[in-house]
Amino acid sequence: MAEADPKNLSDAHTEMPSLKGRKAVITGGTTGIGRATAVLLASEGVEIFTCGRDEQHLADGLERINEVGKGSGVALDLARREELDRFFDEAEKKLGSYDIAIMNAAIPIDALTEMSADDLRYAIATDFTAYLAGAHRAAQHMKDKGDLVLVGSVSAHELGGSGPVYAGIKAGIAGFAEALRKELGPKGIKVGFVEPALTGADFQYPDIPADKQREMINAEKMLRAEDIAVGVHFMLTQPRRAVVQQIVVSQRVSEEE
Repeated sequence: MAEADPKNLSDAHTEMPSLKGRKAVITGGTTGIGRATAVLLASEGVEIFTCGRDEQHLADGLERINEVGKGSGVALDLARREELDRFFDEAEKKLGSYDIAIMNAAIPIDALTEMSADDLRYAIATDFTAYLAGAHRAAQHMKDKGDLVLVGSVSAHELGGSGPVYAGIKAGIAGFAEALRKELGPKGIKVGFVEPALTGADFQYPDIPADKQREMINAEKMLRAEDIAVGVHFMLTQPRRAVVQQIVVSQRVSEEE
């Protein structure tokens, strides 16, 4: 079969910039969506610097990342200001200049009346403050070029009695992402926002154990983390003139339908 003439394919697809040679910081890149995204980007030539709270998860994640590309990271707790600063300081030492920043690290949160005051403050520090503070550091570093991607959740729109704190935080991240896009766009930084529906990950433990997650994924009632990573990849492979503002990734079958 003869190959198509490239001259006749110039209008078949928009420009897809290569990711090879780019560098990325990813918070929470040791499990779930963060890990899947790190692996995919590393496989395309992006050097990764990431973090996680668990040393073993970090080691496992970096082993996989380095099987397909190049990556490094540190184990720390982004809820602590000094640890967040340490993450970005270490990223700059390791990567030099980076032009992709993905804010993804988050923890599951109990219902408001089931939490202690200390647990509530810790959840806000991890799932909200660290997002904003991380975006602040990344924007200062990238200055006038690059991509900033925030990973949220459809929970922001599906408010339920068991998760008002988590839903409220994710709604706040959605508003932050929209306004930040308007602030940073004219300065050369693209801002994208990804909202996944129910996705298989350690994040779902213990409510949804691993065997149940596999069952739900096979029944198309739950997404794989790799499904969300593809959405992030799509955002990052658009020409600079095009900003994919928001991607919502939902399972084909939902319990409500």
